[in-house]
Amino acid sequence: MQSIIAPESAGMNFSLSENQQMIITMVRDFAEKHIRPHVMEWDEAQTFPLETFKKLGELGLMGVLVPEEYGGSGLSYFEYVSIITEISKVCGSIGLSVAAHNSLCTGHILAFANDEQKLRWLPKLATAEWIGAWGLTEANTGSDAMGMNTTAVLDGDHYIVNGSKNWITHGKSGNVAVVMVRTGEKGDSKGISALVIEKGTPGFTHGKKENKLGMRASETTELIFDNCRVPKENLLGKEDEGFKQAMYVLDGGRISIAALSLGMAKGALQAAVSYSKERYQFGQPISSFQGISFKIADMATEVEAAELLIMQAADLKNRGKNVTRESAMAKYFASEVCVRTATEAVQIFGGYGYTKDFPVEKFYRDSKLCTIGEGTSEIQKIVIAREILK
Repeated sequence: MQSIIAPESAGMNFSLSENQQMIITMVRDFAEKHIRPHVMEWDEAQTFPLETFKKLGELGLMGVLVPEEYGGSGLSYFEYVSIITEISKVCGSIGLSVAAHNSLCTGHILAFANDEQKLRWLPKLATAEWIGAWGLTEANTGSDAMGMNTTAVLDGDHYIVNGSKNWITHGKSGNVAVVMVRTGEKGDSKGISALVIEKGTPGFTHGKKENKLGMRASETTELIFDNCRVPKENLLGKEDEGFKQAMYVLDGGRISIAALSLGMAKGALQAAVSYSKERYQFGQPISSFQGISFKIADMATEVEAAELLIMQAADLKNRGKNVTRESAMAKYFASEVCVRTATEAVQIFGGYGYTKDFPVEKFYRDSKLCTIGEGTSEIQKIVIAREILK
């Protein structure tokens, strides 16, 4: 059995380069100026702030991993993790949408499109001229992706697509979606293909917008296909390779959700530390009480452990190594840490933590999605165990 610790990750360099530090500072400044003042306004109204994403695109943050030749920033997973983390410290909803756009739709096209397809779609996605969506999940096939019912039947030079997708980030506002469809037998992993479907294609519409507990500024809707005619040249890779492609994309996507979790956990921890120093009870700051200080010690330790797992996965991804186990570990641990940290932050704030006047209430609501989206914690444990025991 292989070592529990990935040998390929030995000797990682944790020091930030000058360029990486400049990027972090830029993102932090942007988040403070353009996101923080509107966080609760967007959350209450469930507003997807499209113009903010256009500004992020102008800074190169919507095409972080896309090579410069396609209009992207051409950065590594280290910078990508830092960008998602910094945004998510301020607002998990915006962090989630930036992550979904970069790692799912854009990431899928980057990994599996041919040169002509890359030139057609990546420049628009990398600059946020277009917003991207990615469709795998259906109403009755959450973790059981191979049971999907959305079909694509070849008819001359077009595929005829019928069915629907659920829980799709940017399903309404997105300009293009990478959609997994069944081109073979139901339940056969080799019977799934990936199609790029542009907004405005006849028969392609969106359904209801979900009214969610958290992540309310990140738009989530259904995608509906009714005899939707998709040009054959919109197929990514070969027919029946879609499931394998999706699993590869999710390996990277899990690093994204881990970074999202890390950012929110750091945001909740920072808020709790600051409040514990300012809040006085019995004539002293509550941070001086062991019951509070021990909570903070546990929170801080788990957050740093989560960050190490994430950086290990990012390092492997940068070097083109398989990251199935490491990304699952990072996503599983970081998402659970995010929930625990947000919960303890609310507890430290006491009654104030239960109000919308303080940030930890929103971190608490937003955090739970991280243990569900892009593979539940239970699915991550299955993946981790399978990788260790094979």
